[in-house]
Amino acid sequence: MPSALTLLTWLSPLLAWALIALGTMFAVPVVLVVLVLGACVISAVHHAEVIAHRIGEPFGTLTLALAVTFIEVGLIVSLMAGAGDEAATLARDTVIAAVMIILNGIVGICLLIGGLRHHEQSFQQAGVSAALATLSALTVLSLVLPNFTVTEPGPVYSSGQLAFVAVTSLLLYGTFVTVQTVRHREYFLTPEAAATPGAEPIHDTAPTKRQAIVSAGLLLVSLGAVVLLAKDLSEPVSDLVASLGAPRATVGVVIAALVLLPESVAAIRAALANRVQTSLNLAMGSALATIGLTIPTVAALSLIVDLPIALGLSGKGIVLLLLSLLVATQSLATGRTTILQGMVHLVIFGVYLFTTVVP
Repeated sequence: MPSALTLLTWLSPLLAWALIALGTMFAVPVVLVVLVLGACVISAVHHAEVIAHRIGEPFGTLTLALAVTFIEVGLIVSLMAGAGDEAATLARDTVIAAVMIILNGIVGICLLIGGLRHHEQSFQQAGVSAALATLSALTVLSLVLPNFTVTEPGPVYSSGQLAFVAVTSLLLYGTFVTVQTVRHREYFLTPEAAATPGAEPIHDTAPTKRQAIVSAGLLLVSLGAVVLLAKDLSEPVSDLVASLGAPRATVGVVIAALVLLPESVAAIRAALANRVQTSLNLAMGSALATIGLTIPTVAALSLIVDLPIALGLSGKGIVLLLLSLLVATQSLATGRTTILQGMVHLVIFGVYLFTTVVP
């Protein structure tokens, strides 16, 4: 007889899509949307873990990161198409919110709770350093350099510059994925598995090929429901933000957090299970996919339909981004983590949230 978790992970995506269909005809209570969204997050994490158990690391974490990012890109593009004057900065605000949530929020929580439970955790420093180097190049080229080019006034690239940065982003991300999955896969395994080839963690019940294929389909269905339900929540969140008198950029942070929920939950569960390598693979992979796939997509959209796009961050955003990259490079430079590194990242994340609400 199926367990309660199995039933939840099968039924919640179906319930979510039924709710989405009803939402086109009737007003659905916000509380119900939130509850179903939470169930879909649990479902997505479960099916991602089934796939990861079947295909191993780092392919499992890469699967979840890519699936979420592809759907996130689709959401951004659809919102840009109907955003009017706000479309120019929508991609920038969404991308920087996702990067700050991942780099400081998710990483900070994972390091803190992992340190509290296991005292000290270890990971493959070579793989994390490679990811941080790639992330530093992608974020600076996409979000900082536009403020200092002079071909076009303002924090924007010219058409030629935008196309060049889009190709560069795809090249960097494609190279990273090749290194992660083919050339130097051992850099992204747990230290024990890397030291003993073939000694990756063995799970009690290895999923069959059929179970993995079914979970892959349900993962996509669950993630699609998460994004669409998050989109349905954007209007109530916007109304709440407006009633509180907070800046509109706060909406982007809330929506980005909702979309990143499946990865967040999966990363935190891995840290609690003393698998911080998996947590960092998820976090860094998600941040890289967010930049490496979103920027080329919105750049192509901008060039094809002549949609204005401003990528350059404000001075405050540049300072917080560079601080985050610097601290991440230092806190993850030894291959071991404690609660101190987690607390530092969470403080920076708190500053980011506070200065977003109180600029």
